[in-house]
Amino acid sequence: MNNRITSPHSIESDGGEVGLRPLRLQDYIGQEQIKANLEVFIQAARQRGEPLDHVLLSGPPGLGKTTLAVIIAKEMGSNIHITSGPAIERPGDLAGILTNLQPGDVLFIDEIHRLSRAVEEVLYPGMEDYSLDIVLDKGPAARSIRLQLNPFTLVGATTRAGAVSAPLRDRFGVVNRLEFYTPQELQRIVTRSAGILGIAIDPAGAEEIARRSRGTPRIANRLLRRIRDFAQVEGKGVIDLAIAHDALQRLEVDAVGLDNSDRRLLLTIIEKFSGGPVGVETLAAAISEETTTIEDVYEPFLLQLGFINRTPRGRVVTGAAYRHLGMQPLGQGELWENF
Repeated sequence: MNNRITSPHSIESDGGEVGLRPLRLQDYIGQEQIKANLEVFIQAARQRGEPLDHVLLSGPPGLGKTTLAVIIAKEMGSNIHITSGPAIERPGDLAGILTNLQPGDVLFIDEIHRLSRAVEEVLYPGMEDYSLDIVLDKGPAARSIRLQLNPFTLVGATTRAGAVSAPLRDRFGVVNRLEFYTPQELQRIVTRSAGILGIAIDPAGAEEIARRSRGTPRIANRLLRRIRDFAQVEGKGVIDLAIAHDALQRLEVDAVGLDNSDRRLLLTIIEKFSGGPVGVETLAAAISEETTTIEDVYEPFLLQLGFINRTPRGRVVTGAAYRHLGMQPLGQGELWENF
């Protein structure tokens, strides 16, 4: 599933993605309000000679949370240390990371909602007071000592903001949610990435890629690299509208960015459950996927397009999805379309 060309998650073929990431706020395209606010916060922190307040970034995968964390470190003139919630298994792991931070360093924790409660408890005093409480010995001889940490900035990223515990969320001074990108913003990103990759692209070709990239820069850059291969082998080395359209058709990415997996989900609801409503667990069993995959990967984009609705009784395919698939509404799907 994660190897889908339209998956918002990072896959092995994204190895060249790092070179496409901007390193300064002025080069970062999209998320204009977040970017403008961060610019003010960073400038103020640098003028005071203090680390930036802790930052929490949420939103669907592939929208640039890691890129923003790297940019924050670059703009602050600091080093960045990158880890993830699942990688920090024990409080001692986090203690080792925190004690090695230099003054002003940025610690980026991806999937921060997956930190265990025991690890979170160690993190709280570090975020509030730049200190670390360590318990020595056990039983009656146990004693606690407090170590002072160098001031640092924690940048946390999560795709599930609701799963971040309230005590942890309250300790972040800057909380931002990244939204899907517009086709115009993605077109600018594709054009910039093509320049870095050294491939010629015309505005119509960039627009076609942007339109089918599901509002996600990671997908746009992945499609660009694959279409570059078609342009190099079967074209004249230039990505124009004809090359982009033909390549995307062969990659089975349709006009709005749906791939075979998305269409399979919609067709399953239509053909097996008369358009819905159907519970997410039943749907997951029908297409052999996990419920979290449906909720975190499939549904955000389908909901944005208005192709499915979430109702108290389950998922329902809308009239827009029927029209996109060239089908007539069936059964209850039409009745529940405007629920």
